[in-house]
Amino acid sequence: MSEPFYLENKIALVTGGASGIGAATTRELSRAGAQVIIADIDHPAAESLSSEIPGTRAVKMDVTDAESINLAIAGVPKLDILVNNAGIGLVGDISHTAEEDFERVMRVNVNSVFLVTKAALPLLLASRGSIVNIGSVAGSVGVRQRFAYCASKGAVQAMTRQIAVDYPKELRINCIAPGKEKVRAELIARQPIGRLGTPEDIASLVRYLCSKEAEFINGAVIPIDGGWTAA
Repeated sequence: MSEPFYLENKIALVTGGASGIGAATTRELSRAGAQVIIADIDHPAAESLSSEIPGTRAVKMDVTDAESINLAIAGVPKLDILVNNAGIGLVGDISHTAEEDFERVMRVNVNSVFLVTKAALPLLLASRGSIVNIGSVAGSVGVRQRFAYCASKGAVQAMTRQIAVDYPKELRINCIAPGKEKVRAELIARQPIGRLGTPEDIASLVRYLCSKEAEFINGAVIPIDGGWTAA
């Protein structure tokens, strides 16, 4: 009998997989028995991480470019798990957000989820796979000086729910909404648990959502924020 939350023989692709939450997720899924493809625009960093973790391999992927995505996906014969993790932040209220900066955030945080998921969809349908989108609590509540970021993460939540409705039996898709951002003592002060989330906190939830134990969870947006949005 295999251990709980085991992902033996599963093939996973993690975007932005060379650092932060992506790297922690790569390590956790590999520990769970999955073979992980580390997709990152920083190919040397992805290769460096892959050299440390047996059963992984690195591919160069620009998640904003369909050609780059399709090229990377073309080398993947089977896919069970997709983790859409790549993303960026931006500080500024609406009056201090330039149009080009807003478009860049939407391109990296929103268009990428569309492009990568669309490219990987045939493989995921064939395996009845699982998608995990890494969102943010900023998609559920307003965060000061994060206009573009909040808008982008709200879109990620909406896409998650919509895909779950279109493919209720063919695959599973869920969104994790971390309460972690790179900036701010302000956020720490608002965290009831007294600390920000870590990449490892998020990675553990990714592993669970991709496991057979979570097979009844679909179309969910799950906050992992130390109780911040509850307070």
